[in-house]
Amino acid sequence: MPYHQCIEGCFTEAIGENGLDRAEYDSVLARTAEALAELRTRHDAGSLPSLRLPAARDDLDTLAPIVKRYSETFSQVVVLGTGGSSLGGKTLYALAGDTLGMAPSYDHKVPRLHFMDNIDPHSFTRLLQALDLARTGFLVISKSGATPETLTQFLVCFEAVSRNLEEKKAAAHFTLIAEPGSNPLRGLGAALGMEILDHDPGLGGRFSVLSMVGLLPAMMAGVDAVSLREGAATVLEPILGGAAPQDCPPAVGAALAVALAQTRGISQTVLMPYLDRLDSFAVWFRQLWAESLGKGGQGTTPVKALGAVDQHSQLQLYLDGPADKMFTLILAQVAGSGARVDPALAKDPSLAWLAGRTMGDLLEAEQQATAETLIRNHRPLRVMDIKRLDEWVLGGLLMHFMIETIIAAHLLGVDAFDQPAVEEGKVLARVSLEGE
Repeated sequence: MPYHQCIEGCFTEAIGENGLDRAEYDSVLARTAEALAELRTRHDAGSLPSLRLPAARDDLDTLAPIVKRYSETFSQVVVLGTGGSSLGGKTLYALAGDTLGMAPSYDHKVPRLHFMDNIDPHSFTRLLQALDLARTGFLVISKSGATPETLTQFLVCFEAVSRNLEEKKAAAHFTLIAEPGSNPLRGLGAALGMEILDHDPGLGGRFSVLSMVGLLPAMMAGVDAVSLREGAATVLEPILGGAAPQDCPPAVGAALAVALAQTRGISQTVLMPYLDRLDSFAVWFRQLWAESLGKGGQGTTPVKALGAVDQHSQLQLYLDGPADKMFTLILAQVAGSGARVDPALAKDPSLAWLAGRTMGDLLEAEQQATAETLIRNHRPLRVMDIKRLDEWVLGGLLMHFMIETIIAAHLLGVDAFDQPAVEEGKVLARVSLEGE
């Protein structure tokens, strides 16, 4: 498996009364068998596209020429979209790039990507002023083809490019992704002669990371899409093979979260990875969990954190505040990695403990200390250990949390794939503008 999941920190023998009794956990875990059977049925029927993506390859061949053209033509690529249309790609891009705003690769043929998922006028004005638009490509992603934020982004960017290029040449800077049928984005793209790709209508945005929605921008940054899907397939394989719930890590995770919520009043779930390249992953998870489960009074609130940064901000609350949170730490094997502190610069006795140590040594010590401290303070803790972070591992983590979310929804009796409250807000925003 791409990761190892340890759940012992969630039980009474480890943390006392805040933890689960084994019988309580076993009861909820047994209920996941029905959800696993449904996943197998939907996979076989092809009615849940996200489960078919790990084995797919033909679509990657279709994307390859687009990746080649963008890489050879553009030095910058702007990804326009919001929510699931952006967060998945941003998560994958973080794997190839760095978190300092620098180019993702020394290879000059790899374009720099910008994910614009908001409609802050200041941000867009600054971006368009900074870019060489003659060397900038745009990916425009909206499943419905009617997302108001994305349509506004698209129209503003196309107008900016058209100021410097004739319309036909400007259109060649854009590739659109929307579901088939009649919708505003496809209509605009067709009228302007733009390249348009089909978003699978059965694939919700927050479950689309392993589709072209996440993979097209990631492939432009040099991410290995096949390895991503292979990692995802590794997590899916035991489920499709009929493994028992206790042998399916996503089922175990869902049972923990739901059992803690229903028996211990755990109302928040904190995801805290210890690598900067997983910071966007935690944001992706936050939308996935919140939008899938928060319905009919059900669900727990996802909280994004980053170690070791949030040891200096949120950890005080986590350890000494309300005992209403479940914690998931994603820990990497980092000891011995990174730059080493020169002993000659650490002669002061107060620095002796750092002399000769690597930065990875300190991060390793801090992540282990956080895990131990949470247990000592009787906080439910799940630890997910990874040996390294690459495409195979990230693909496994993505699939794990998508399946865990679907199973948790089943246990809570809600539909993981709709978002009625979000749609209400979109309608009200449009009514407001139409009334002016």
